[in-house]
Formats: sequence, structure tokens, C-alpha cells
Amino acid sequence: MYKGKVLFIDTAHPELTRLLQEMGYECDYYPDYQRIDFLNILNKYAGIIIRSKIKIDREILEHAHQLRFIGRVGAGMENIDVEEAEKRKVVCLNAPEGNRDAVAEQAVSMLLALFNRLLIADPEVRQGLWLREENRGIELGGKTVGIVGYGNTGSAFSRKLMGFDVKVMAYDKYKIGFGDEYVQEASMDQIYQQADIVSFHVPLTSETSYLFDKKMIAHFQKPFYLINTSRGKVVNTADLMDALDAGKVRGACLDVLEYEGLSFEAIQQSPEFARLTAMKNVILTPHIAGWTNESNIKMAQILAAKVRELN
Repeated sequence: MYKGKVLFIDTAHPELTRLLQEMGYECDYYPDYQRIDFLNILNKYAGIIIRSKIKIDREILEHAHQLRFIGRVGAGMENIDVEEAEKRKVVCLNAPEGNRDAVAEQAVSMLLALFNRLLIADPEVRQGLWLREENRGIELGGKTVGIVGYGNTGSAFSRKLMGFDVKVMAYDKYKIGFGDEYVQEASMDQIYQQADIVSFHVPLTSETSYLFDKKMIAHFQKPFYLINTSRGKVVNTADLMDALDAGKVRGACLDVLEYEGLSFEAIQQSPEFARLTAMKNVILTPHIAGWTNESNIKMAQILAAKVRELN
């Protein structure tokens, strides 16, 4: 049975198109279109599939008279005006279950690379330098890991840490009673007092924008390592760099940066960014935690399943 037309604003795995077509949707694929192009055609569509190319705001929703759902191939929903969409009875869907393992694995791998100085030792060996003592590493065993945000990726991260002989604590403002064999439910004060490593797994909202800043850093009772695979603007980078210089933060693993553009496809160059890239106790990747071959397919399948449930 014909269900209507779905507009793909961004690229997505072909599996999503196939599954939507099986349900009876006609799919139009325009990843090269710009915002003004979409405004002129939106009134024909029952669904929109996006990643991060444009913000789905009130103006777009006003042009989408037949719209029933918005599907984001990813976890975060900050580029969708969810409140406005819900007022118009448009259902907003995402697929955080699809990339949570990939995000968690990258968080672990970045931390291990930092602790074992892999990104420093590898180019040294390639240049003929054999510096063993200078590259003496740190073990995870015996450390306390504090997780801030215990949703899909936070809980996946705690599971990936099993076997490393670490103590895992987690704080989530909106959850209670989640402690289990993988994690100890904790307050932020407990994390401030005990954490050797802190990993952020929160969405970007008005509450979490610059959540990690000099005020938060001042609460920690001992130097620690930072991991951020959530959103760049959760961390005040200038405050982080000051803390790195002061030794309050020992190192950082950053898959996301506040200098990213809205689409996450480019980085804004700045003196602050140049300062960050010069720091050898910082590991940087271009927002690829969660960006695996497997997660690409899983997110498509999960999003399609959620669309199917609407019918």
C-alpha cells in the first residue's frame, strides 16, 4: 500500500531506502540540494530523512504541510526543533541504538592510545627513533572511570570497559536505579572525588552547553583524563586547554570539537584550535565515533523499524 513520499536531505545507507520502499514509501534522494531548494518542495512529503546538513526549524516545518515524521540517521536531535514538530503532530525519530557500540569502542580505543602514547611512538619509530623509556605507558587497571550521561552510549561504554579491571561510576541527571554489574550509580560529587577518567555521553541542550568548563574542573579533587565523544560544545575548549597546561587535566580524547560546523563536515580554524593541535597529550578525531560500516547499516535498520511502528 502506498504510504507517501519520503525526502532524503542527507546521505544514508541504501538499506534505509530499500526498507522504506518495502513499506510502501516513495523515496526521493536530494543530498546536494540546499535549504532554499527544500523549502520549495517540502509540501509533497510525508517523511524527511536527515543527518546534520540543515536544521529542521519552524520555517521548514511551516512548508511541510503533509509531514508525518522526521528521521535522523544518528543519535543527537539538536538540529531538529522537536517542540515545534510535536506541536504539529510530526513524530521525531533517531537511531542511537545503532551506533552506541561504535561510539563506546572508539572511546576505549582513544583512551588506550593516549595512555600508551601510540600516536607519539608510531611516527617516532617511522623516523628511526627507538625511545622506550620516553614512551612508557599507563595501565587502565585500578583506575576509576566516571561516566556523565548514562543513555545508549554511556551504558555501552561501561560494558566495553569490562575486563580492564576498572571501577566504573556513572551520573545521569534524569535516571535513577540503573546500577548493575557494569556500573555503580553515583552523584557528581562522587565523580569529582574519585574519577581518574571522565567521559561525557550527553546530548547537546541548553543544560549541557559548556557543561565542562573551569567551574566544573575546579570541583575535581585530583588530576584526570577527559573523553568527549558526545558533542563539541559540551566542552569549553579554552577552559580545557588552560586545565591541560596547569596539569589539572592530564590528557584529553576529543572526537568532537566546538569548532565544528553545523553539518559536522568541516572545522573552523582559529588560534584556539591551533593551540589545541599542538598539545601532545590530546588525541583528536573528526567526529567519527559511531561512524563505522556496521553502525551505518544498523542505524538504517533501526530507523526503518521505528518508521514501521508508526503505521
